[in-house]
Amino acid sequence: MTASNKCLPFSLLRPLVWAAAIAIHSASAQVPDAAASREDMVALGKRFNSAEELYQYLQQQAGSNTGLTWQTLPDWRGVYSMDLRQTGLAYDTSQAPGQLPPAKLIPEQQAILEERVRLAQQGIEFDPLGRCEPPGAPRGVSEPFLREYAVTPEQTWLMNEVAAETRRIYTDGRQHLAPDDRFPTFDGDSIGFWHEGRLVIHTNQLRAGMYQRSQPNYSDDIELVEIMQKADERTLIAHVWAFDPQYLLEPWYTRKTYLKLTDPEKQLRIHYWYCFDNQNNDVQEQEDGSTQFKDFDFD
Repeated sequence: MTASNKCLPFSLLRPLVWAAAIAIHSASAQVPDAAASREDMVALGKRFNSAEELYQYLQQQAGSNTGLTWQTLPDWRGVYSMDLRQTGLAYDTSQAPGQLPPAKLIPEQQAILEERVRLAQQGIEFDPLGRCEPPGAPRGVSEPFLREYAVTPEQTWLMNEVAAETRRIYTDGRQHLAPDDRFPTFDGDSIGFWHEGRLVIHTNQLRAGMYQRSQPNYSDDIELVEIMQKADERTLIAHVWAFDPQYLLEPWYTRKTYLKLTDPEKQLRIHYWYCFDNQNNDVQEQEDGSTQFKDFDFD
């Protein structure tokens, strides 16, 4: 037997095996980027029982390479709008035209959804935004109006033209409010961290609501995990997982695309959104679930 094919004792091989395993794990353990496939992201969400578990996993993948300085801020300047070339206003961009949303709902909520869609096809529909409620989260990710972003090392603001809404993502190391201090709001409480240009967000303390028109409901137990990243100069991608132990049988994933609008003459503005500037915007839900304007006129 030559020296080249002698076997090394395992006691000497063990450090080499561990080093190789660590290298393989480090190469594969990444926070998903903008190019991650829908199939992989759906599978990733299903690995965890809660949004908090998924968020903690992503923190582990990022390791110590997190945070921003004023010198490393990503450039998210400009005015953006949702890319409607995908599936219009559908919350889940994989929803096929004419089909129900692909969420895995408990039977009671599935029945509510099917009835909502049936009535909407007859023109019977009411949208809570008609009462000038803000879309909140997660509905806000699907609103087609203008949006802007303000990035600092300590906070990132996600600003939506609808109802002049702003979500604040705290990236200064703070944790969520203590359980005794929590209460549900439209946008909840969001904390996050940065990793290689990706903003990872965990949101809890949300109010119950509706994902979009002709879409399912979500309960006030819903929590979100989001990963946002610029894919190129004009494109911002968001991976979004919704965990709702009351209404969902499994996490619901969607991928949203926002496009930076061209504005060479700097004419775009996001104005304060107040529904009742126009008296014809005051709408009321009727007994049959339809919508009716209050005191509508053309003056």
